[in-house]
Amino acid sequence: MNQILLLPLTVLLLLAASSIVQSCLPSERAALLAFKSALQESHVGVFNSWTGNDCCNNWFGVACDQNSRQIAIIDLRAGTLYETMEKAHRPGYMTGHISPEICKLTRLSSIIITDWKAISGEIPHCITTLTYLRIIDLAGNRLSGNLPSNIGKLQQLMLLSVADNLITGNIPVTLPSVAGLTHLDLRNNEITGPIPQWLGRLKILSRALLSGNKISGPIPSSISSMSRLVDLDLSKNELSGPIPESLGRMAVLGTLKLDMNKLSGSVPATLLVSGITDLNLSHNSLEGDIPDSFGARSYFTSMDLSYNNLKGPLPKSISLASYIGYIDLSHNHLCGSIPSYSGLENMDQSSFANNDCLCGKPLKAC
Repeated sequence: MNQILLLPLTVLLLLAASSIVQSCLPSERAALLAFKSALQESHVGVFNSWTGNDCCNNWFGVACDQNSRQIAIIDLRAGTLYETMEKAHRPGYMTGHISPEICKLTRLSSIIITDWKAISGEIPHCITTLTYLRIIDLAGNRLSGNLPSNIGKLQQLMLLSVADNLITGNIPVTLPSVAGLTHLDLRNNEITGPIPQWLGRLKILSRALLSGNKISGPIPSSISSMSRLVDLDLSKNELSGPIPESLGRMAVLGTLKLDMNKLSGSVPATLLVSGITDLNLSHNSLEGDIPDSFGARSYFTSMDLSYNNLKGPLPKSISLASYIGYIDLSHNHLCGSIPSYSGLENMDQSSFANNDCLCGKPLKAC
């Protein structure tokens, strides 16, 4: 009789053990619920599925490590969610703040909480204790305060995006310790101070997007040592001084946006014969002639030098450029004839408007 009773009890114990292994840890479930309680969203019910004991199973935006059953990913993207739900009306808001309870999820590798428009408060500074983090994407909210000063502790971090928030303060001095960072997006915040010289130590960074802040001071030449940088956007800041010529010698740089700053000096000739295909230097205080250095390597889908103090004639070598899809030289002090056989004669007149005395197609004859 005892053997008969023992078999069902053994089966029950095995089933219970299996349930424990396959469920998330109670402490992590509690941390997730505390994180949820600090946020409010009533339009589509993002958190409606956050019920039951197993937060690894069918909790929207939550994924767990298959081996440890610890929470590895929080992915709450408003844009993707509303597209999935096929909502015809304008997306609503998620309000509240990001609770420090999130820092109890010690195996997190990705935190993605984007485009909710109204999540406010500071980024929890304890986030720097989550040493498995590879992705932090908090773009499109109303987060304020400084970036965590100890962000350099996140040695595995590859992507950091806090674009379109209200972040203040300087770029953290510990950031260059994140040697594996490939994507840095700080656009459209209230960040102040200079671009640090040490930014060039981020050797494998491919995108540095810092536009729409209040960053001041010169552009450090150390940026040119970032050999994998493809996209550099420093537009809409308060940068001053000359443009480093070394930017035109960067191996893979394809997009350079420095518009709407206070930059002075001349246009570096190196920028016109580099691999840059999207160049915007408009709305600065650049002066002097446009360098006569165009050649076969000059291939521009877009080149904007408008709203500067450039003078003199258009360089004859511009006819040697492989391709210029769009050009804007308006609102300068250029004079003389537009070189023929350069493709410029097919551009819109507005590309050459408000100069001193330019003539020739597409403008009036000289």
